[in-house]
This record gives sequence, C-alpha cells and structure tokens, in this order.
Amino acid sequence: MDTQTLIYLFVGATFALYIGIAIWTRAGSTSEYYVASKGVHPVLNGMATGADWMSAASFISMAGIISFTGFDGSVYLMGWTGGYVLLAMCLAPYLRKFGKFTVPEFIGERYYSQTARVVAVICVIFISFTYVAGQMRGVGIVFSRYLEVDINTGVIIGMCIVFFYSVLGGMKGITYTQVAQYCVMIFAYMVPAIYISMLITGNPIPQLGFGSEVTGTGQSVLERLNGLGTELGFGVYTDGSKSTIDVFFITMALMVGTAGLPHVIVRFFTTPTVRAARQSAGYALLFIAILYTTAPAVAAFARTNLLTTIPGVEYSNAPQWVKNWEKSGLIAWLDKNGDGKIQYGPGAPFAGAPTFSAETGAHGERQVTNAPTDAATEFYVDRDIMVLANPEIANLPGWVIALIAAGGLAAALSTAAGLLLVISTSISHDLLKSNIMPSISEKQELLAARIAAGVAVVVAGLFGIYPPAFVAQVVAFAFGLAAASFFPAIVMGIFSKKMNKEGAIAGMVVGLAFTFSYIVYYKFINPTAGAADWWFGISPEGIGTLGMIFNFVVAVAVASVTSAPPERIQHLIEDIRIPRGAGAAIDH
Repeated sequence: MDTQTLIYLFVGATFALYIGIAIWTRAGSTSEYYVASKGVHPVLNGMATGADWMSAASFISMAGIISFTGFDGSVYLMGWTGGYVLLAMCLAPYLRKFGKFTVPEFIGERYYSQTARVVAVICVIFISFTYVAGQMRGVGIVFSRYLEVDINTGVIIGMCIVFFYSVLGGMKGITYTQVAQYCVMIFAYMVPAIYISMLITGNPIPQLGFGSEVTGTGQSVLERLNGLGTELGFGVYTDGSKSTIDVFFITMALMVGTAGLPHVIVRFFTTPTVRAARQSAGYALLFIAILYTTAPAVAAFARTNLLTTIPGVEYSNAPQWVKNWEKSGLIAWLDKNGDGKIQYGPGAPFAGAPTFSAETGAHGERQVTNAPTDAATEFYVDRDIMVLANPEIANLPGWVIALIAAGGLAAALSTAAGLLLVISTSISHDLLKSNIMPSISEKQELLAARIAAGVAVVVAGLFGIYPPAFVAQVVAFAFGLAAASFFPAIVMGIFSKKMNKEGAIAGMVVGLAFTFSYIVYYKFINPTAGAADWWFGISPEGIGTLGMIFNFVVAVAVASVTSAPPERIQHLIEDIRIPRGAGAAIDH
C-alpha cells in the first residue's frame, strides 16, 4: 500500500473515531456541555488535559523552533512545563473547590461584580482567539502536505471537523474525544522518535539517544550538530542569542500565562471531587512529560538529518520529501548562483515567506516570485514542518508518515476544540445568561452556546488563514495575554482577602491593554524593530511578564484606596483555601 493511501486511511479512521465519540457523548444539558457533569475519571481527565495542553505548538512547532534556534528555543520548553506545574499544583484545586463552570464565573463571584465578569469574558476572547489561530494554522499545515491541498483549504476542512464535535458534544464530547486524541498523538510522536533515535545513535530511547554518540562519528549528537551548523555558517546550536532578561521574561510569561489559560483551567472543573482534580493534575503531568522530554531529541535529530541531506545537493537529485513539501508551499528553493545545487545557510532567502507562481524554474522547481534578499542561502524551510517532515527526511516507512499526519491533526484539533468551547461558554453563560438575558431557559442557553461555538469556528478559521506569525510564536502571544490579565486576578482572588473588585478590574484592564498594544505595535505596526527598540530589551513574546507586573501593581494600588471586599467574600476565600478533607463534601 502506498504512503498516500496509508495517510488517507489513518486520517480517515481517526476522524471517524472522533466523530463517533462526539455522537455517542452528545451533551443534553448545560452541565454536560460546560463541565461534562463533573463526572470525568482522574486518569481520563489527565489524558484529556494532556491533549488539551499539547497543542499544535507543542506537537508541531516546539521541536521545530528548538531545531532552528537551538538554545533559544528552550524557553518554550521551560516555560510551558513549569507553567503546567504551577497551575496544577497551586491553582487548579482551589478553583475546582470553588465549584463553578468557567473562569469568568469565578472572577465575577470572587470579585462580587458583573463588570469584573464581563472584563474576564473579554480577556477570554482575546486569549482564546489568539491561541486558536495557531491551532488552525497547524491544521492547515498538516492538511496541506498530507491531503495535498493548499493551507487555506486545509484550515477550512479543519474548521468543519472541529465544528461538528465541539458544537455537538460540548465538554462531555470534547473530553472523551481528547482522550482518544491523546492516545493517537503520543503514539504518533514517540514511534518516529524511537525509530530515528535508533538510526542515528543506536539507542531506542530518544531521551537517552539525545545524549549519545552519533553512530560512526565519535561525536555526541550536540557536538555533531554544532559542527554541521558552524560549517554552514550558522551559530553554535548550544549557544543562545537572546539576552538574559529576554530569556527570563519569555520563560516567565509562558509559565504564568499557562496558569491563566481558561481552556486548561476548565478541565479541572470536570472532575467529581477536589481530590480527583489533584489526581488528574498528576496524571496529566505524567502524560505531558512523555512528549516534552522527547521534544529536544526530536529537534536535534531533525536538524541533524536536514543538515546532512540538503546542503550542496543538486535539486534534480533532492530527496522526494523536498518535492512533497514544496507542493504545499512550506519549502522553496531559488537558484541564485545558477549551479543547480541547494545552497543552505543563515539568513532569509526571500523577501518574506515564498510567493509562488504557476510556472516552474529551469530545474523543475516551483518558481518563487518575490524578490530575493542579499543572503547567500537559497533554501527556505518553514520551521513548523520539522516534526511532520522528520519521518520523511529519515526515510521511514509509509505507515510512520501516515501516523505522524494523524498525530499532528489530533494535536491541533484537540486544543482548538477546547478553546472554542471556552469561547462559547463564556459568551452564553457569562455574557448572555448572567448579564444580558438572565431569564433564558437552559435549552436556550445551550442553543446560544452552540451558535457561539459555530461563529467562533469561523473566526478561528480566518485567523488560521491569515496568521500573524508561526504557530509557536502565535501561541506565545496568547500566553503573554493570559499572564497579563488572568493570572494576577486568579492568584489574588485565591490568596488575598484584601483584593477587591476595583483593584482586580483595573489590573486586568491595564495588563491586557498594555500587553496587547505592545504586541500589536512591535509585530504589525513596527515589525522591523529589534532588541534595541524594545522596552528594556524585552521581546513581544516576553512582554506578558511586564504586563503581569503592571497588573499586580495597579490592582494593589487601587485596592489600597478603595473599600475592602465584603465579609462574605473574605469568608469565601478562607473556605476555598483551607482544606476540610478531600471528598465530595467540600464541593459547592
């Protein structure tokens, strides 16, 4: 059976599985739609959380960015891992004990204000749509290569799939779909990693292969990679180019942004008890660690294979994977010196991403129409394809290539569904039911949630078609927005009896407005600005940390000059924080 047939078979089978689960677990009430009736087993919730957490950014883009930037890419690994630990161990159990449906509902109740709740809804929409843009882009990338369609068509296909099972099943359907997606995803990630680790180092465990010698060279993987990179003019793979302050701020923004992500927090509302929430957090950390400890090895293996198979090769003799990915527009070559060989080195080969014409070049390559830069390099590789192309670069069997296609789609679709659910529940439950139309029935509220999810799918698709950056970077912006808006409000809402509604609202507005404005200015209005132009040398990816600091400072300052929270709120905070056992008796 040829590879393309296997791809259709694997992808079709997994889609049939997801849709079947959605039909089987169709939500019939708002409780099922919002929090799966709080009846999900800790192990299953841990797997669903892992799938929700390990988005296209983790599966597709994280190893890709580490592959290209080396040490600098480790900020994503450190920030996202540390962030989940912070959320799972320090915040999630308290939020579960509070016993509500959504994060805006917690904000509204804790800060005894519908205004605070509306501000929280706005924060949810900003964060979730920024995040979902990366997921839909990831869906488009996978479809563009494996179903041989362009990226935009791939995004539209992904929209249809997500629409079906997120609108139909709600949290109940998404939870059990994500359990299946986690199994597909982790199997798809680990199988090629094990294969390639054995081929390069002879060690079947990727995490150990990462520190082993490359067969026949006498050099470790990183030594080999440093040598290959410097020979071609790249910087040393194990050295970083970012300033220490920027590394710190990006890592911190990713870490605290994780603890403010509403689609991850809501997963802990689905367990039957607080004890189960803590257990599911532990299981999720285990399930997530499998992929996160493997990602650096995958990145290094992919980069090694790329640098040993591409530079200096005649285009006419280039491996088939180059032609395959070229069709999707994610690889491009322009013969600047007319020698017919692929020259690959540092610098951008084109003015922006490649723009193709209908014609082919002298060597049969897709003709690039945008003017080349002065860089000597002739070869463009989209960093988001490295994990997906890795099995093809390593010449693995067709069924492994088909498996990675199914895994990439599972990663992007699982998180996209969770984000869209958060958007729809925030609009239907926190905006309509609690503010605009409090008298609507449960049936009408459920219908409103499904309509909101449908509209959100369309908007998310547009963001996927017109993304502001590559997948991991788009997701980093979402984490920055979450760090600057939700995290301080949640932390102070749990641990400070003095924080009042005026302080929380002011802090969220200032943090979100500052971070959003900074990102928009330096990514869209003045995209050529560099570290010398940034505030204190902090990049847009890390500015959420400064936004968080502004949030804390403004919130504390405003709270100090306004009235303290009502006594009932102070008792509520004590009730959330002080354990009274771990069984169902403490649920509210």
